[in-house]
Amino acid sequence: MVSWAYTGSSLRVVLCGNWKTLFRRHLLPQQRLKFPLPAPHLTLAASLQIQPAMEPLQNDKAAPAAAPLMSKNAQKRLLKQQRFEAKKTEKKAQMKEHKMREAERKRKEWDEKLASLGDEEREKLIEQRRGLRRERMEKRTEEKGQKKERLEQARVDGQNVVIDLEFAHLMSSTELSSLVQQIMYCYAINGRCALPAHIWLTGCKGEMQNQLMRIPGYDKWMIEKEDQSYIETFQDQKENLVYLTADSENVLDELDAKSIYIIGGLVDRNRWKGLTMNKANDQGIKTAKLPIGSYLKMSSSQVLTVNQVIEILLKFLESKDWKQSFFEVIPLRKRCEAGSEESTEEVETKDTYEEDDTEALGEDGQRIIKSEGEDSVGMDDQKAKRQCIDEQI
Repeated sequence: MVSWAYTGSSLRVVLCGNWKTLFRRHLLPQQRLKFPLPAPHLTLAASLQIQPAMEPLQNDKAAPAAAPLMSKNAQKRLLKQQRFEAKKTEKKAQMKEHKMREAERKRKEWDEKLASLGDEEREKLIEQRRGLRRERMEKRTEEKGQKKERLEQARVDGQNVVIDLEFAHLMSSTELSSLVQQIMYCYAINGRCALPAHIWLTGCKGEMQNQLMRIPGYDKWMIEKEDQSYIETFQDQKENLVYLTADSENVLDELDAKSIYIIGGLVDRNRWKGLTMNKANDQGIKTAKLPIGSYLKMSSSQVLTVNQVIEILLKFLESKDWKQSFFEVIPLRKRCEAGSEESTEEVETKDTYEEDDTEALGEDGQRIIKSEGEDSVGMDDQKAKRQCIDEQI
């Protein structure tokens, strides 16, 4: 049998007994371009005519493969992400424009006020304003010093709380960004707390570490950052490790100062059910869950975000009251009002960082946490983020 064989650089005439022998001796699997000749007497001129026709095939070999067709669900997700990005950019531009207008308005009011005063009164007003500014700077410096002292003391005798960051490979870039924002809120909350905890970040490596390093002042945070797992970090205290998971049957009634409480750093929209519980069981460490069901009825699952769990633990360390801690932290939308007779006695809730969507916490301080409602921009969120960045401790 006479055949033409394309071997990567040229066409060759090959005489073989069958196609199988041709493939095995002369061709690679990806080079199986074959066609029989009508006659064995094809001339060199004819082969030169066929050569250009094969060049596009050679070029196609180096060209990238065509993008696979997307499913309807994938197209919907992509469209949703594109709408979100456009909305986020628009909100960021609107906020920047609003700040510029406010700054211009205040500057204009200040100039008009100075213009309406005499020289002596003007100098007095300017000096008064400088004094207020100095006072604010001194107060801020004093608060920074006090915060640093509290966090240093927490490293000595504070309650150890670990955020497990070993689930980064299970999250998308948007979910990783959400988790980074939650960690940033945790640090801001802990710094303001009168009795801060000793926070650890374990398994902090790879893309998770890269995103955290983008936070201004992150290298100065007074927390422990470990690239190894909590099992390796606390290998001599394994009996004190307690993984907090909503799937546990053990209810946490009190916080033990010797215990090291672990919170799973996972934003997954409930894709990975029972993941933290199974991990703790495989590692042979204790598990527990917060006593939420004893004090209020949830309208959805009892799965909370990382910053919500951290804030609840911090509130309990101060008040020793689970009920007060839950009502101050858990958002109203996650409570089932009809099932609680004590809902009229609720402690007034403040704005927290617990909006119920994991859609992208971006640079503009948007809230992205667990999955139910729509994301929104909050001034308290931005205030917490600015405080976390400006202090750079």
